Amino acid sequence: MLSNLSKLSQTFQSQAKDYLNPFHNPKLLKQFFNFYPPYFGAGIRVDTLDFANHHIRVRLPLNKLNQNIVGTQFGGSLYSMTDPFLMILLMQALGNEYVVWDKSANIDFVKAGKSDVFADFHLDDTEIDTIKALAKAGKAVFRNYEVQVVDDQKEVVATVTKTLYIRLRAYSKSKTQTVRI
Repeated sequence: MLSNLSKLSQTFQSQAKDYLNPFHNPKLLKQFFNFYPPYFGAGIRVDTLDFANHHIRVRLPLNKLNQNIVGTQFGGSLYSMTDPFLMILLMQALGNEYVVWDKSANIDFVKAGKSDVFADFHLDDTEIDTIKALAKAGKAVFRNYEVQVVDDQKEVVATVTKTLYIRLRAYSKSKTQTVRI
C-alpha cells in the first residue's frame, strides 16, 4: 500500500510540475511574458500564444514609457518585442531533441511608429520538417526569418531579420541548454 501511495505521489508531482511549467502551458507562458519586467516596463504584451498553430502575436502600445525623445516608438522596444519569440516557437515545435539559439539579428527602421505596433510570428509545418531534414545528420542549421513590425494601419514600421542556429542536441556543445522559465 505504501508503495502504491508513493507511486501515486510521484505521478501527481510529475504531472503538477509539467502543468506548472510555463513552457508546457501556453496560458502560463503568456502571463510570464506579460509580467516579465523588461516587457512589462516597456509595455510589450503577448496577445496570442498558440503553439498548436505555431503562432505568437505581440503588441507594443505607444505610451510615455516607450516613447523616444521625439514621441515615437523607441527603437530598442521595437527590437525587444521581437527578440525571443521565433526561438521559443522553434524550441516548442522541435522538442527537447534540438538546441535552438538566436545567432544574429538586424533591424531596419522603415518609418516612425506613432501608434500601437504589432509583430506576428508564424512557422509552418513545412519549415519544421525542413529543419529536421537538414539537421538529421548532426550538422548545424542556420535559418533566416523576417518579421515585420506594423502599426495599427498595417503599415510597416520596422523589419527585423533574425538568424537562428538549430542542431540536434546529441551533436551540440550546448547539451545542457534548458528552458529556465
